[in-house]
Amino acid sequence: MSFDIPDDRRYLESHEWAHEDDGTVRVGISDFAQDELGDVVFVELPDEGDELGQEEEFGVVESIKAVSDLYAPVSGEVTAVNEALFDAPELVNEEPFDDGWMLEIDADDADELEELLTAAEYEDQIA
Repeated sequence: MSFDIPDDRRYLESHEWAHEDDGTVRVGISDFAQDELGDVVFVELPDEGDELGQEEEFGVVESIKAVSDLYAPVSGEVTAVNEALFDAPELVNEEPFDDGWMLEIDADDADELEELLTAAEYEDQIA
């Protein structure tokens, strides 16, 4: 099976993606992760203003098959949470890289992104 792995993002081994734009890092889970989970029925996210450390647990995604912890790809302050997911968690399945994003972080150190997997490295991991 072929999965969408945009190469404008970086990836954690735990299947979160990070996309940086002017110091703001948008975070979600990969196409592979949403496929493995199956139908997402609930998403628990932090509050705006919460401080996260790199690779710190920030929430939970629950599907009909499993419950998975979510991890922050970078350190920083949560500046936005995708509240649409509270009413429509299936967006994580339908559009994991677009409307299914989870949160935005004002990165303390954008260099942390360089420590994450490239799209090619992530693709090798899930192969």
